[in-house]
Amino acid sequence: MAAASRVPVHIVTGFLGSGKTTLIHSLIEQKPVDEKWAILVNEFGQIGIDQAMFDTRDDVVVKGLPGGCLCCQLAFVLQAALVNLLARSKPDRVIIEPSGLGHPAGLLDLLRGEAFQDVVAVQDIIATLDPRRLDDTRVREHETFQDQLHMADAIAITMGDQASSAQHQQAQQFIGALWPARKWVHTIEEGMLPVSLILGSGQARQHDQPAMPAEHHALAATPSLEGAFFDFPPPPGQPQQQTATALGYTSTGLRWHPTERFDLDHLAHCVGELPATARVKGVFHTTDGWKRLNRADGALSVASSAWRQDSRLEVITPDTIEHEALIASLHAQLARSMAGLR
Repeated sequence: MAAASRVPVHIVTGFLGSGKTTLIHSLIEQKPVDEKWAILVNEFGQIGIDQAMFDTRDDVVVKGLPGGCLCCQLAFVLQAALVNLLARSKPDRVIIEPSGLGHPAGLLDLLRGEAFQDVVAVQDIIATLDPRRLDDTRVREHETFQDQLHMADAIAITMGDQASSAQHQQAQQFIGALWPARKWVHTIEEGMLPVSLILGSGQARQHDQPAMPAEHHALAATPSLEGAFFDFPPPPGQPQQQTATALGYTSTGLRWHPTERFDLDHLAHCVGELPATARVKGVFHTTDGWKRLNRADGALSVASSAWRQDSRLEVITPDTIEHEALIASLHAQLARSMAGLR
């Protein structure tokens, strides 16, 4: 198949909480009116928070793949989902957001393999970088963090208004030391990445690709197309919970019946009190309507959301935190956040 007739696929990679979903939102806002896009969102956690972060619209199809990373645990599921999307939705462009702990190597192998080589064209790989994360030795030395940036053709510097001048300078020095040089480095201002940077992008580099780390090989799962844990809303008063551990992090997903409402102020306080190293995302039915909560590096943002089929929360913590005790305490506090129960 001629290259011009292949569907462009863009990979937006980056470590936990580095602003990948926000970046994709900004691109959707600038989407050419004559294009239909498909967004594939992979999450380390079990409940598909990021898919719930996207509002429904006719010209953008969003598919969530929670519960692992695309490079190993979900490669077979990704292949089936992508085949289905291309056949049924016939998008003009596909954006794939791997998990913040996902390694891009396995994903690239799949997209460049026999099944898709004549169907899709992998465009420039974009990595998001929050300059503040370079202050954290544990993140800076994480093999997946390094490889995500190493494999990127271009880098979007995110959270710019929350980083200091020294942190920005450190980020520029870090990026400048990468070889070969990136095609472009763009500091995102006011949450927007110019869509021209992806519309005019070329094919991704195919050389000097690091191998998938051994810790990812150990996660490889038997192919399965079974439904996710949270297929139906839980009964009122009986929130559901599932926890998984891998790659030095633990994730817990919580979900409540959509008729249960939370006091927004108390809810924000509960989430804000969690350790700064905890990555938190949620969609809640609150006393002020449906709200999206997003917390990375200790900074919490709250935005309005359309109606959702349930309230849900995901908390990801490094292994240095006593995760079980933290979730137990959070459970008790959230119960008090229910409207009328404070």
